[in-house]
Amino acid sequence: MPNLLSQVCRVLPGGLARQVVTMATPGQARPVEEFSMAFVTAPTADKAKEIAGGLVSNKLAACVNIIPGITSVYEWEGKIENDLEVLMMIKTRSSRIEELTEFVKKNHPYDVCEVITTSIEGGNQPYLDWLAKTVPDKA
Repeated sequence: MPNLLSQVCRVLPGGLARQVVTMATPGQARPVEEFSMAFVTAPTADKAKEIAGGLVSNKLAACVNIIPGITSVYEWEGKIENDLEVLMMIKTRSSRIEELTEFVKKNHPYDVCEVITTSIEGGNQPYLDWLAKTVPDKA
């Protein structure tokens, strides 16, 4: 059944596919969405561009928006910090989050870099189709 269900869901529009999965698996948690966004802060725009370029060229992300001028307030080693940073909003497949996280960790200057994700529940279907073509599903 899971194999048949996954084949059916590939040909159905996203919202209908989610309904089918939900109906086919009563009592189970909400299905994992096909696409996700990851949010990563960086100390400079140049570092963010470097990380973003690596993610896109390695097919771990379809698009990375770099949003300048954010202020992060956080506690680090017992002290309240207040830093100017940039935010990367990364669009990818949910199946590639682990690889994306490892890439960021290896290429980020912070000891503990922020990589948080949330699912994309819907959107402009041609954009989601482009995302699907750009970032291959994990083999």
